[in-house]
Amino acid sequence: MLTLPNLLTMSRIFAVPLLVFLLWWPGWQMGHLIAFALYCVAGITDYFDGMLARSSGRVSRLGIFLDPIADKIMVAAVILVLVHTGIISWLHVLAALVILLREIMVSGLREFLAGVQVSVPVSKLAKWKTTFQMVSLGALILSGAFPQAQFVYQVGIGSLWAAAVLTVLTGWDYLRIGLRHMD
Repeated sequence: MLTLPNLLTMSRIFAVPLLVFLLWWPGWQMGHLIAFALYCVAGITDYFDGMLARSSGRVSRLGIFLDPIADKIMVAAVILVLVHTGIISWLHVLAALVILLREIMVSGLREFLAGVQVSVPVSKLAKWKTTFQMVSLGALILSGAFPQAQFVYQVGIGSLWAAAVLTVLTGWDYLRIGLRHMD
């Protein structure tokens, strides 16, 4: 079903290779600046795909399936390439790893719970986690374009750790709910 919301979701998936290409070289400031713009556009499409689908009554199974996958692919790819380029230094890899592991765990848990017909709504705390995560990755991408702007980098690293803490809290909440439905 190729509705506008689904096309917006798919555009985020198709943008990931370009995003990785633009971020791959640590000293390429213009690449990071273009990647930041692309990342912002992708974030905006994430907002609009869901809003358009709900407001037009065109929420589809394809959209429900693809939206969280598109988000996770983009987040994982950006984290990995930022670690590769050293923007996320080894000192902060733990925060990035916590975020990646939680994304994998929650995806598996949601798949399991769907099989036993249990829906787990997204909590307000999980939305804050996503906000910190998106701000963090955006700031870290932007810091590659402006390496002299240490404030931008510090916002990115601070938000990364805030997202990691919220990731642990929300991951535990999801796991606790899931454990009630396991034998």
